Amino acid sequence: MATNKFLLGVLCLVIAYGNGLFGSGTLGIEGGRRLGVREEFRGLGVAWLTGETKRWLVVDSLRRKVVELAQSQIGVREFGSNNQGRVVEAYLAYTKMKPGSPWCAAFVSWVFGQAGCAQPKTAWSPDLFPLARQTLDPQPAAIFGIYFQSLKRIAHCGLVEKRQGKYIITIEGNTNTAGIRDGDGVYRKWRHKKTIKYFANWLNKIEKEGLR
Repeated sequence: MATNKFLLGVLCLVIAYGNGLFGSGTLGIEGGRRLGVREEFRGLGVAWLTGETKRWLVVDSLRRKVVELAQSQIGVREFGSNNQGRVVEAYLAYTKMKPGSPWCAAFVSWVFGQAGCAQPKTAWSPDLFPLARQTLDPQPAAIFGIYFQSLKRIAHCGLVEKRQGKYIITIEGNTNTAGIRDGDGVYRKWRHKKTIKYFANWLNKIEKEGLR
């Protein structure tokens, strides 16, 4: 009987999540302040959940938050000299880089940081694809990397918003309408999956040091 009540409680919680109890898939708001992942789940009384169910709820909420934060930056543009501008420089500063530096990886890191994740935090795109983080099943909030033969390395990256057939819809910084690696802003792009070398899932393990 206790087991049945537990399973029923989990089912009701998942249904409530899908129906918008959690802010229509976004993190809750308290007094006009967006709640962090830990705060939201504590406030909704899910502390009693343990194991895989709790982890799934946290990861799914965090994935949504990362995507929403990235979406909020679409339209940001450089201002003045190459790779500069107030918002672009904030991305770079997050990874301790000077204005004028390439910033696609800094943008990705900044988004994760704003979502409450301590990692990744780098302005060097190859660092975003360690073997332990690579995945063949890119979900929203995964990181994609494009390999440049001329540089013999991953030299552009961004975030997966969603998949659409053979295409990956992305949100990426330091690109433009043509999708180059040294553009002028944050754009939403459609990229064929075959053009992407690696995907990385930085939410595949929620560790103690992974959330602030």
